[in-house]
Amino acid sequence: MNIRIAFHSLIFAAFTTGALHAQQAEVIDGIAAIVNKEVITISQVRELVGARERALREIYRGEELSERLTQLKLAALKDLIDRQLILQEFKVMQEKGANIPEHVIDDRVQSIIREEFGGDRGAFVRTLQAQGYTITRFKEVEREKIIVQALRQSKVDQNFVISPTQIQSYYDKNKPAYSTPEQIKLRMIVIREGDDGDILSGANKRQVAEEIRAKLVEGADFDRMAQMYSEDASTQEVGGDWGWIERNTLNEDLTSVAFSLKPGEISKVSELEGTYYLMMVEARRNAQVKPISEVRDEIERNLIQQERMKAQERWIDTLRQKAYIKILT
Repeated sequence: MNIRIAFHSLIFAAFTTGALHAQQAEVIDGIAAIVNKEVITISQVRELVGARERALREIYRGEELSERLTQLKLAALKDLIDRQLILQEFKVMQEKGANIPEHVIDDRVQSIIREEFGGDRGAFVRTLQAQGYTITRFKEVEREKIIVQALRQSKVDQNFVISPTQIQSYYDKNKPAYSTPEQIKLRMIVIREGDDGDILSGANKRQVAEEIRAKLVEGADFDRMAQMYSEDASTQEVGGDWGWIERNTLNEDLTSVAFSLKPGEISKVSELEGTYYLMMVEARRNAQVKPISEVRDEIERNLIQQERMKAQERWIDTLRQKAYIKILT
């Protein structure tokens, strides 16, 4: 991706999360919500959901699309409201002496120039100008992002203690996440009834499949026979090799046959809708569940992160409770 295009996306995302003043909102567009004396504009919500909205429109249609778009916009509006509450809380803290040192903002900008522009400050400035952005405004946006991040972190106790009972309970509820399903390494020959133009056309395909099986049982190489006779274009050249598969790879009937085979065993001829299948399992992996000892640290990190998110949500909820919030969309 062109580095300037990538940076444009960064600026765009940052701008959409910055709060506009009330007088600006009245001139530019409508108001989506009022948070105390500040407003969140409809354009801010639109810009924040832009990329995700386009993705949803490519996947969903009709009523389901409408419902998902509504959920998306409500979630975006909630995020913007929470951000505004945090910025307003910092203003109160500033009256008591809190501040973000200017060098912190400068360091952030220098980091962006270094990482996104290879240290080329001129390219950085030209990109800002092309987007109608001043360095001063860009610094303001970065300052707001730093404030939000810093306050969220400062309001969370860093000394969460996760008990063995919590870890065990999480492990028991999420065992599928730590499980490896049963797998087999499969080869398959496919013979289709009624195909025109192949070397077996006009023959009794069932009989041909049985003859191939007889040769396999007598010791013929499965991969060689698949290369010669299989009509599955996707696997013929690799000797009918399907690699390692799980029970949800094939349809129910073929799965039942394949997973009943022992390593090295040749299946009987299976027929489904005029197509004949011969299968051989080369190896098998039994289902396994990682022991809790292997995943204990991972589970503990997940639980600590969950506790941090809960603590942040409780703190923001206190801000909501003492604020005037009116949603207008």
